[in-house]
Amino acid sequence: MALFYFIGLDASGDEHKGTIEAETLRHARSVLKSRGVVALEVNAAEAQHQGRFISAFFRKKLSSSDRVLILRQLASLLNAGVALDEALATLARETEKPHVTQIVLSLRSSVMAGSSLGAAFKEQSLNFPETLVALVSAGEQSGQLGWVMERVADYAESRDQLNQKVLMAFAYPAIVSFVAVGIVTFLMTHVVPQVVSVFIHNHQTLPLLTRVMITLSDILVHWGWLIMILLILIIVTGKQLLRQPPIRLKWDQYLLNLPLFGRLVRGYNTERFASTLAILVNSGVPILAALTGAANTLNNSVLKNSIMDAASRVREGSGLARALAVYKQFPPILLQLIQSGESTGKLAEMLSRAALSESRDLERRLLLMTTLLEPLLILFMGLVVATIVLAVMMPIMEINQMIH
Repeated sequence: MALFYFIGLDASGDEHKGTIEAETLRHARSVLKSRGVVALEVNAAEAQHQGRFISAFFRKKLSSSDRVLILRQLASLLNAGVALDEALATLARETEKPHVTQIVLSLRSSVMAGSSLGAAFKEQSLNFPETLVALVSAGEQSGQLGWVMERVADYAESRDQLNQKVLMAFAYPAIVSFVAVGIVTFLMTHVVPQVVSVFIHNHQTLPLLTRVMITLSDILVHWGWLIMILLILIIVTGKQLLRQPPIRLKWDQYLLNLPLFGRLVRGYNTERFASTLAILVNSGVPILAALTGAANTLNNSVLKNSIMDAASRVREGSGLARALAVYKQFPPILLQLIQSGESTGKLAEMLSRAALSESRDLERRLLLMTTLLEPLLILFMGLVVATIVLAVMMPIMEINQMIH
């Protein structure tokens, strides 16, 4: 069965558009005719999609909430004994978003063509990360797809919740900083030049602070555009440089060494590693493959390389806790729980406890950071504005003293 995109009219003249499954193009038109729809246009869904958009960049992707909903509903249907192809067909009928329907029908088409669900997910790599593909494939191999899908849904939901917490923690400082920069820029480019011009025309000797402020104001007024271009070039160049493995490695090590932010980066990646490894091991994935899959979810190359090197030591017969301890990059509690799990045969359970512990510790640190940053940012903004006001007021105060 293939997936086709159609546009047609019914007997009353209303337009219908969407996707339909059929053996061939002629079969698709026949199915539409049986439904009372006169086909105006029928194309293979992939061809239609490529014709409409020049690049995959413009394609609608699954949101995190849509992905979790699909995984959760699919798990419920599979656990209820519904066949995989029927479960996917049910999901396609239930969803109200056309692009989600198309994605689900594409999955079903792949399954009907003989692909496994994991392989179908892999074909939709823009919507389903590599870790989810590995978990689903492991569930199919173990014969516990429904149970594993529940764990996959929990995993995806916990990932999204953690990402949202981190994003919200940095959102307020970012907004305050943006507003502060906007206010200072407005004062320096509009208010300061107009007020200070009065004193310049009177040939008054200005205080040092006022002269410095006038110089900065002139630079922003006449060269602000160049400063913006330079900032953009620095950002773009920095991103390009970070794509080079040696530079990225040094940058990631620098981030880990930062006093407060480094602990956040380490905790975030540790939680991702522990939770991913826990569900992979619990799904029956071999430990070496599980370590590789868990390492690929990390965004810090130093920690990722440490795990990959630890996998090599495990392949040679070393215990996982001892292999990770060599690099001194992971929290002691994670290593202790892994060692306990290895000795008791409950590695997945201990990894889940470690992930939960790191998640709670990360939340506490995020709360502490936002609690400290909010007043510091407001205080800094107040000092900057007060300095500008003082630079403007000092000549006025000198005139008053001269009059008296």
